[in-house]
Amino acid sequence: MNCFAAIDFETANYYPSSVCSVGIVIVRNGEITEKIYRLIRPEPEWYSYWNTRTHGLTAEDTKNAPVFSEVWAEIAPRIAGLPLVAHNSPFDEGCLRAAHRVYQMDYPDYEFHCTCRASRKRFGKSLPNHQLHTVSAHCGFDLTQHHHALADAEACAVIALRIFG
Repeated sequence: MNCFAAIDFETANYYPSSVCSVGIVIVRNGEITEKIYRLIRPEPEWYSYWNTRTHGLTAEDTKNAPVFSEVWAEIAPRIAGLPLVAHNSPFDEGCLRAAHRVYQMDYPDYEFHCTCRASRKRFGKSLPNHQLHTVSAHCGFDLTQHHHALADAEACAVIALRIFG
C-alpha cells in the first residue's frame, strides 16, 4: 500500500464527536505529498481537564474555528478514494463516525488500517510496547510533538510506509 491518508484526531472531552483538531498526511506513490492540520470547534463544545492536559488545546484555541462539517467539506475531496491509516484506528474511526453522525452527514465507509495492530504483528515482542511514540522511534521518526494531530499523523504515515509499503 503506497497510497493512503494517515489521520489523527484529538478530542476536547470524552465524547468521540468532540474532535478539536485533525492532522492528515497524504501519501501517494510512497511519498508524502500533502500535510493538513485544522483546528475544529468541538461538539459538544467543552474541554475536559485531562484532554487539555494531553494535547494542550483549550476552548480559547478553537472558539473561532470552523465546525467539523466545514472542515470535512475541505478534506473529503483531498482524500477521496484513499484508504485511511491510523494508530489505534478504532479511536480515530470512532471519532470520524461520531462527527458525521452529529452533523447528520453521510458516512462513506472509509477503509481503515491500524498501524498499532500491524506493529504488534510485525514487530511483536521486539518492542517494549506498541504505543505511537515507541513504534515511530523504531521506524526512525522523532515524535517530539506527541498528541499534536499533525505530528501524530506524520508518525503514523512513516510507520505505515515501513509496515505496509
